[in-house]
Amino acid sequence: MNFSKLPLTQAMLTNLDALGYKNMTAVQAEALPSVLEGRDVMAEAKTGSGKTAAFGIGLLHNLDVKKFRVQALVLCPTRELADQVAKELRRLARFAHNIKILTLTGGESFGKQLGSLAHQAHIIVGTPGRVLKHLNKESLSLENLNTFVLDEADRMLDMGFLEEVEAIMGYLPKSRQTLLFSATYDEEVKSVAHKLLDNALHIKTTSVEKPNVIEELFYKTDDKLTTLVKVFSLKKPKNSIIFTNTKLEAKELAEKLIERKIDALAIHGDLEQYERNDVLVQFANGSTPILVATDVAARGLDIKELAMVVNYDLPHTLETYTHRIGRTGRAGAEGIAVTLYENYESEKAEEYRADAKRKFLDADSLEALPEIEMKPEFVTLVIEGGKKDKLRAGDILGALTGEAGLAGQDIGKIDIYDRQAYVAVASAHIDKAYKYLKNGKIKNHKFSVWML
Repeated sequence: MNFSKLPLTQAMLTNLDALGYKNMTAVQAEALPSVLEGRDVMAEAKTGSGKTAAFGIGLLHNLDVKKFRVQALVLCPTRELADQVAKELRRLARFAHNIKILTLTGGESFGKQLGSLAHQAHIIVGTPGRVLKHLNKESLSLENLNTFVLDEADRMLDMGFLEEVEAIMGYLPKSRQTLLFSATYDEEVKSVAHKLLDNALHIKTTSVEKPNVIEELFYKTDDKLTTLVKVFSLKKPKNSIIFTNTKLEAKELAEKLIERKIDALAIHGDLEQYERNDVLVQFANGSTPILVATDVAARGLDIKELAMVVNYDLPHTLETYTHRIGRTGRAGAEGIAVTLYENYESEKAEEYRADAKRKFLDADSLEALPEIEMKPEFVTLVIEGGKKDKLRAGDILGALTGEAGLAGQDIGKIDIYDRQAYVAVASAHIDKAYKYLKNGKIKNHKFSVWML
């Protein structure tokens, strides 16, 4: 199970060790030997099972760095997942100089992407719609492609990307390696796999992967909001994602929670890309404890330590339920999944009773505890400077713990993007940090700063 058993370069093994990749996960151990050989692979593996490294290490190992052409394409269902995959690939690519990884997703400037493509890239990570647009406009060429990856294929097809994926397939060279990863394989996924794969190795690690430890509670109620607040008072989760079935309900529920002194943000399909980024960064860095989301908006969101998932609306399918609650109870931590349903939904709720470990309770059984206030641990500051300005996380940390006089534990997560940086600061010290950054300098430069 050790990476040193694989035929990897010493430079890559050293980098993997530095990144904390000690032993392979089940999907990595089963997939990587064949991926490195160039064989097609169809893998069924849980979200969070280490599949990015399972294909990433292979496509980076097989890359000809001196050949500045697109050699690998990774398709993802959402912008957030594409960003997450690209970020992880860049970490894995540190073993070699000048490996260029480019993201092509919707919501970003098409013209800016044209400029980046003009300078070529080794690896493209993107969403189907935007990748297809570049292929149609001939701003992206796949003639030198040797590896094609379809990540979270089931989510991709759930979201209606089948036509785009099939159109992209028409641009792929016949001689190539194809890697297909999915948490589930229904008939639609199998149909796409049949068209894409040639003599593929089939891997299924979902049965050997350690299941998430999740307490599943179902509450029948005639007042979902009051029951939700009672659950928060009783369980006191550090953070939670609440799922609704509509964009409007997500927005309205976040507003109602704020009225109840529970800090919340909503994410849904009507937000502009910069608004989505702001919301996701704040939830990931602890600047808001509650995220209210629709299924589509939350796909690709990776929060490693999520205390609770709430189904404010019953999911449309059991698969959606599994996908929602699978975000909590990861990496050995215990999670809680709460599902609320009203009397008229009782028949649909009965479908979930087949699993004996799910507890069905009446909301009236919840104690009438004092209503809880849920305030964020951190507040996020946005700095108008990023990678393009040679700004690093260490520069921001140094400025705040140096001249500004904050302690290291008062600074939370720092996210650096091309033109902006986000820094989480403990709520008690936010005014001090804001005042310094507004009037002071980072690396002898003044940057505009504001509070989210």
